[in-house]
Amino acid sequence: MKIKNTKEVNLYLALAYRFFIVLVLYTLCRLGFYAFNHSLFQGITFSKYLVILYGGVKFDVSALLYINLIFILLHVIPFTFRYKEGYQKFCKWLFIITNSIGIMANFADFAYYKYTLKRTTATVYSQFKNEQNKLKLLGDFLVDYWYLLILFAVFVWLFIKLYELVKINKAPRFTWPVYLLHTALMLGIALACLTGIRGGWGFGTRPITLSNAGEFVDTPDQMNLVLNTPFCIFRTLKASKLKPVHFYDEQTLNSIYNPIHIPTDTGKFKPLNVVFLIIESLGKEHVGSLNTDLDGGKYKGYTPFLDSLISQSYTFTHTYANGRKSIDALPSVITGVPSIREPFILSIYSGNKTTSIAKLLSDKGYETAFFHGAPNGSMGFSSYTHLAGIKHYFGQNEYKNTGDTDGTWGIWDDPFMQYMAQTMNTFKRPFFSSFFSLSSHHPFRLPDEYKGKFPKGPLPVQEIFGYTDMALRNFFKTASTMPWYKNTLFVLCADHATVSYYPEYQTTPGYFSIPIVLYYPGGNLKGKADKVVQQIDIMPTVLNYLHYDKPYFALGFDAFKEGNDNFAVNNNDGTFSFYQGDYLLINDGKENNALYNLKTDRLTKNNILEKEPLIAEKMEKYLKAFIQQYNNRMIENKLTAN
Repeated sequence: MKIKNTKEVNLYLALAYRFFIVLVLYTLCRLGFYAFNHSLFQGITFSKYLVILYGGVKFDVSALLYINLIFILLHVIPFTFRYKEGYQKFCKWLFIITNSIGIMANFADFAYYKYTLKRTTATVYSQFKNEQNKLKLLGDFLVDYWYLLILFAVFVWLFIKLYELVKINKAPRFTWPVYLLHTALMLGIALACLTGIRGGWGFGTRPITLSNAGEFVDTPDQMNLVLNTPFCIFRTLKASKLKPVHFYDEQTLNSIYNPIHIPTDTGKFKPLNVVFLIIESLGKEHVGSLNTDLDGGKYKGYTPFLDSLISQSYTFTHTYANGRKSIDALPSVITGVPSIREPFILSIYSGNKTTSIAKLLSDKGYETAFFHGAPNGSMGFSSYTHLAGIKHYFGQNEYKNTGDTDGTWGIWDDPFMQYMAQTMNTFKRPFFSSFFSLSSHHPFRLPDEYKGKFPKGPLPVQEIFGYTDMALRNFFKTASTMPWYKNTLFVLCADHATVSYYPEYQTTPGYFSIPIVLYYPGGNLKGKADKVVQQIDIMPTVLNYLHYDKPYFALGFDAFKEGNDNFAVNNNDGTFSFYQGDYLLINDGKENNALYNLKTDRLTKNNILEKEPLIAEKMEKYLKAFIQQYNNRMIENKLTAN
């Protein structure tokens, strides 16, 4: 179908019109992003959203200039061949294809954002480069979100039709004055493009980056409404470097917060086996025994076995993940190093010399192993565990029985956990093992024989948690018959939380709330402490429980230690969420933005920053100490006790 009312216009008017088309389409993408994720952005008024739309134009212009620099150059070079039909046809499809890719990136975040709570950045390639089933994952994504594919096709169709509404008129007669005029226009457009890419002009003006979106919002999470995905990808292509900071002198810094753990317990080392069970996407919301206040006390959750295990275990009231992606979890849990903004594994500091609970226990004679039912290399886990000093890796390659695969991620949790129990039974004791589940991952499938067997909830993942909970039950049933069982400390946590249903979990702390449970069948480790605990606390908590007797480095705390000056921290999109006692402090890395009392304001609706300046000041002191220790030690490669 051809456009009948095509209008011939000046080349420069056509260029401006076509750039305006994609600018409008990006604004529609921003509207679509908000429509798909509106429940994650609370309290945005119509007038506030207009400010967000206005601010977004600056970032759209920058991204679109990056994408269309070649297209613009092909139009402004002052030669007559620009007007030829074949040349313009090439330019047309260059423009449509490159900009359609940018629109597709925005569409992907319509669905993906709810899992990561941040716009996709350039690390997405590194995150998935080791996956052997990329096309299968993409196919599953498109099947589940088929309506986005249709909407994208409509967008591209509209894009093409709007492009064809204008046609460039014939070339003017190129005299020297005309040539000089077109040359001047080329230079002027080049200057305008440079200004647009930078987000402004003037002495001291730096090119805009993701943090500049904060100018148009009230809370850090709203920055994702201002940004667009191509801009985030372009601005993170270059490896992010930390900057050294010096808030405190060395003595003062270490008196506030010191990540070198010096053992003070004179008790004899207890050579317990240690097993970490990291469950994919198991947010705290889905565990009934950890939510006795939901639904008027009637909430049951989706993990009956885990509920029974928790009744025989030790846990804490406020337990958080340090990140929102699977790739963030392993360094946090095993190495005691969180990911700040971008995954530690993918950062330029991933080659730093680190310690880990596996290395430290290996020095005590422990056998060490990691179990993950995906193809070896998935998520970069095999590379990380090798660097972390874990000697044996058991993945899909070692499992052999391909009939137990889910067709997307790897081996179903239940048979793979049975394989893990049997394999650990062959280990020399004591041993350290870590397991990472995979069945409770999108596209949320069940083995055929278990369809309809588990309660369904408002979220697709909740039925799958019933299956993984059953797999845990069967694992513990098998393990309990083995000679090493009663001499084993089990630590269960999630890698990260996932999509939420209840308002109590559609908040900043809710998005990172996960279970952290310690179970020791041969001891009396039972109870629940009113304390803030995070993933990076697991390593020092376990080592201190075992009476580990040498200094070591870990950015977390011993959760069993008395006192409440400990804190939890996460930084998913450049903004710090800092938890201490009953309070949550939001800080953008430069200044405090909000303070909430989580005990009286679970839904984080009342910002008390101005009412409680002393509390904010105290928390900021600890946060600055954390930032200084984290940045400087990462830069100086001092992530060990030596």
